[in-house]
Amino acid sequence: MNKIDIALNRLMKLHPDEIDLSLDRMHRVLKALGNPEKRIPPTFHVAGTNGKGSTGASIRALLEAQGKTVHVYSSPHLVRFNERVRLGATGRFVEDQPLLEAIKRVEKANDGHELTFFEATTAVAFCLFADNPADYLVLEVGLGGVLDATNVIEKPLVSIITPVSKDHENFLGDSLEGIAMEKAGIIKPGCPVVVGPQADTIRDVIENKAGRVRAPIWFQGQEFSAWEEGGRLVYQDEFGLMDLSPPKLAGFHQLSNSGLALAALRAAGLLESEEARAACDKALRSINWPARMQPLYEGKLFERLPENTEIWVDGGHNPGAAKVISAFLADLTDKASRPTFLVMGMMNTKDPEGFFQQFEGLAKHVMCVPLTTTAAGRFPEELAEIAQAAGLSASSHETLEDAISEVVGRSLDEEEAPRILFGGSLYLAGEVLDKNGTPPE
Repeated sequence: MNKIDIALNRLMKLHPDEIDLSLDRMHRVLKALGNPEKRIPPTFHVAGTNGKGSTGASIRALLEAQGKTVHVYSSPHLVRFNERVRLGATGRFVEDQPLLEAIKRVEKANDGHELTFFEATTAVAFCLFADNPADYLVLEVGLGGVLDATNVIEKPLVSIITPVSKDHENFLGDSLEGIAMEKAGIIKPGCPVVVGPQADTIRDVIENKAGRVRAPIWFQGQEFSAWEEGGRLVYQDEFGLMDLSPPKLAGFHQLSNSGLALAALRAAGLLESEEARAACDKALRSINWPARMQPLYEGKLFERLPENTEIWVDGGHNPGAAKVISAFLADLTDKASRPTFLVMGMMNTKDPEGFFQQFEGLAKHVMCVPLTTTAAGRFPEELAEIAQAAGLSASSHETLEDAISEVVGRSLDEEEAPRILFGGSLYLAGEVLDKNGTPPE
């Protein structure tokens, strides 16, 4: 176990036996630290159920293409904790030594009091962002919004709400309106908010909250739009139309995420110059966000599979994510038919039946595997039974390697090389990238 893991384990031991979502612990430790959250750069605060990471990565790319430096806070990580904190001066993940020093500062300030792991690590991130200069910060919500540890910031430059659907029901409940109210909690008085595609009931909740605090609000499909035309991304708002390269990230939903990012910059007044608009084309072609319909073209696992196998890795883990993933795979199948296999692992807090239902008629077989980097994964046998109940052919496997061997065996009977999706959890996506030798950089 390395020094970072040892330090993170110490933080984990501060975790309350029962989590009551509250900002009291967060305010206490930040006050003891000298309120670093008041010394961070202008902030794009991103909440929502699906697309937070991709939208944040798009905002970062758009800003960096203009020559700006950008801090990023996102979660969870795929392979190394350092991935959660990207420092603007270098554009790279935080190095071990400054991360260790920030953890020790938070431990000293907290003085042994109860603190959730996410609260502790968010305080660590605020220390790093306050101590290292950058032009902007992209701050991703961990859970919900109202009482999320990131929601201690008082005046974001822009609040962004990506598509909202059911997830984390054990904390946020199973009412879409209730979940929407949690997400809308990041809206602050007078601060602009841009909103991705939403169901009408969710849209109403968000609009009502913005109205109560007099926050200017832009809805996708109303105040701004983004669509594909002739292989290009077209973005339009009240200030005009932009004809741009399509985003590098795969999937129809990334057109929407890119549009949301562009609207966020517009709301911040950062798309006014001709130079800024010209930089957008370069930015969209360079966006990188691992484990979001990420293709693999090389690596240790890749080499074990039949020649010409098409591999995708995605950490989406709820029915809303499965809907856009299956639509993308269906489009690939229409263009080039291949047998589609799913290698899936999932947390025991998710809705696997709702997830698997999106792949009925598309997936030839599902190989269910355990999650090896968390104790909260579903047993593969249970997951396979749920997949079968959702109308899919499925089997359980003790290891990821066993599942890959199953794919290889089943591919021998196929005329075309297979198309494989590794997914269902960011934990599994991280394991795949790590064992493949292609972790996030």
